Amino acid sequence: MDLFSHRAKAAHVGEPLAERMRPRTLEEFVGQRHLLGAGRLLERTLGQGALPSLILWGPPGTGKTTLARLLAGRVGARFRQISAVGAGVKDIRDIVSEAAERRDQFSEKTVLFIDEIHRFNKAQQDALLPHVEAGTVTLIGATTENPSFEVISALLSRCKVVRLEALSVGDLRLVVDRALADGERGLAQRRLTVDDDMRELIAREAGGDARRALATLEVAAEIVGEGGTIGRAAVEEALQRKTLLYDKAGEEHYNVISAFIKSMRGSDPDAAVYWMARMLEAGEDPLFVLRRMVIFAAEDVGNADPRALQVAVAATEAVRFVGMPEGFLPITQAVLYLATAPKSNSALTTYAAAHKDVKEHGALEVPKHLRNAPTPLMKDLGYGAGYQYPHDFEGSYVEEDYLPELLKDRRYYQPKSPNEPKSKKK
Repeated sequence: MDLFSHRAKAAHVGEPLAERMRPRTLEEFVGQRHLLGAGRLLERTLGQGALPSLILWGPPGTGKTTLARLLAGRVGARFRQISAVGAGVKDIRDIVSEAAERRDQFSEKTVLFIDEIHRFNKAQQDALLPHVEAGTVTLIGATTENPSFEVISALLSRCKVVRLEALSVGDLRLVVDRALADGERGLAQRRLTVDDDMRELIAREAGGDARRALATLEVAAEIVGEGGTIGRAAVEEALQRKTLLYDKAGEEHYNVISAFIKSMRGSDPDAAVYWMARMLEAGEDPLFVLRRMVIFAAEDVGNADPRALQVAVAATEAVRFVGMPEGFLPITQAVLYLATAPKSNSALTTYAAAHKDVKEHGALEVPKHLRNAPTPLMKDLGYGAGYQYPHDFEGSYVEEDYLPELLKDRRYYQPKSPNEPKSKKK
């Protein structure tokens, strides 16, 4: 080991694993592909060599501080960091004064990163305004709270709000794998054995938080010692709680989602919420649960209560907006609605019947009276001839054949619930 390697290693002594494993470049940064992917917002901005003032809004452990530091580095700016918990107006003035001096003497830009900016009161936020507006500093604020409610409108209007999402299990798995493989900053030198199931478990139990995933891994590594095997017992001790049996790639995953769907179909709200909670507490992606609910709303409730689909879609958008853990509230509300709604599977049976005829008979001709006739030739061929415009008749309805001749007596739609609208066909 040379002198520089020894110094680098010594610099990490005592630092938590999560701190040691902070990405050093944007290329190492995990997650937030909606912001950093090719052609995305921040990638486009950085490509132009500019960095606007930003409010980074997202749950803990999504990389807000790291991202701010890396963005400053990419545009060659000095990075100054304070926390709104302990800093005040004097700290802001000192940093701004220094930033103005560095700008005037060295043409150097300064990024002021304020962690938990939502904790600044109005006077403290007001103190930032003229310096952000003048460009003396580029402000990057980090918050876990909705900035619409916590950041004054004048400051908000001078910043671009960027929403960070909780890291996916796949993202967290990558974070865990990197830490285990890294010999300089990570745990590779400890020669640990961690099978795929335990890596997946650590990632899943972290709840979208990279710091939590790495903290769990680090504690589990301390429990088993150098050369040890990290198994379920070590992970549970590191987490300080039991983990739920729920293999997202195996049988139990399909068992639980099946029980969830069948409980809603059977109009049992208690069982439906129980199975939903089992999935969410085991780390299932809430959007997977919601996708199944949207399908259920159309397949099992349908036009017996058309609002069910609206409720399921609204719950999906609500969870995208507020995230987890608060997202369990709109999910639960929607589950209760779907479980107690009247049921009809007519969307499923109607499509299945029509699908059968399409497959059996192929592309039957469209009846001439239903065809469009945009040219004189088409009119001469009888296209559109004899078509009866329903709005010309009482109740905007007239008896007509709309199916191909071979299928004109078919009845695909059979209402299953008294709440469903009936067909006017006789």
